[in-house]
Amino acid sequence: MPFSKKPARQGSRTRRLWLTTALALACGAASAQTPASDPPIRLVVGYAAGGPVDAAARLFAVAFGKELGQTVLVENRPGAGGVTGGDSVAKAAPNGLLLYFAASPTITISPNVLKSMPFDPAKDLAPIAPILSYANVLVINKEQPFKSLPELVAYAKAHPGKLAYGSAGIGSSNHLSAALFAQRAGIDLNHVPYRGNAPAMTDVIGGQIQMMFDIISTGRNYVQTGRVRAVAVSSKERNASMPEVPTLRELGIPDYDVSGWYGLYGPAKLPAEGVQKYNEAARRALGQAEIKSKLLEQGYDLWTGAPLLLTERALRERALWATVTKGIQLD
Repeated sequence: MPFSKKPARQGSRTRRLWLTTALALACGAASAQTPASDPPIRLVVGYAAGGPVDAAARLFAVAFGKELGQTVLVENRPGAGGVTGGDSVAKAAPNGLLLYFAASPTITISPNVLKSMPFDPAKDLAPIAPILSYANVLVINKEQPFKSLPELVAYAKAHPGKLAYGSAGIGSSNHLSAALFAQRAGIDLNHVPYRGNAPAMTDVIGGQIQMMFDIISTGRNYVQTGRVRAVAVSSKERNASMPEVPTLRELGIPDYDVSGWYGLYGPAKLPAEGVQKYNEAARRALGQAEIKSKLLEQGYDLWTGAPLLLTERALRERALWATVTKGIQLD
């Protein structure tokens, strides 16, 4: 015989409805007021806000946080060409809450040009994930008698010491890109250091100096608006965002292949499971269609893979810049 229930009295039904509604509201309020179980991750950038490193880090942080299901906050700690920010992470507790969005000059150039560094990137940081690779574009003032790289080299040989190039400062990546170019081309160029790429570019446009290497993500805008002329890119292959601009190798500069990069690091004693977790999240983040298209449009190349790729590239480039920077030292 099927079991049957007597109809509930109206008062009983009303009480049950009130209790169910009150319980739902209470649970909702508790959920809204409960803080997130995981504290935010702080992603340190060793440069001021508004620059190319900061801009790339902020794009990455949003996608990275989405993959982790955790808030990721960019924290600018500028100073000493990224060294101040890197040092803060090297000395942090290895709990994964402070990570370093490093630009390659801090890892590969600074150890060669600073009298002393407060930390050793090879020993005091744990490589987590490659993020991006970027090239520089060599731009010249539009009023110069030379219009191409071969003409520039010929002019420099005929007028030794007459051409000047700007950079973001002694030991910066664009300083050493130009120094290596001069070495490989067999020409004599004068270096004029500035406090950043923007003032150097202003003087290229105005003709106070004749040329400079600039990161493609910012330099391409000056080229596209006709304020400077692009003559070559520094990478081994042409850049997808400026496919009409040849490489220095194509134009006869032997073995020239210079590109910078951004990588994700943590404190040296970050546990292996933390490294793996963040590496996998970084790879997924860079695979997101929106961030991928934005970064490629800005001239970056996505560079993903195992932490070992960071280690190998850093060692190789640190050795390269050791030969280029002989005699160059910062105070």
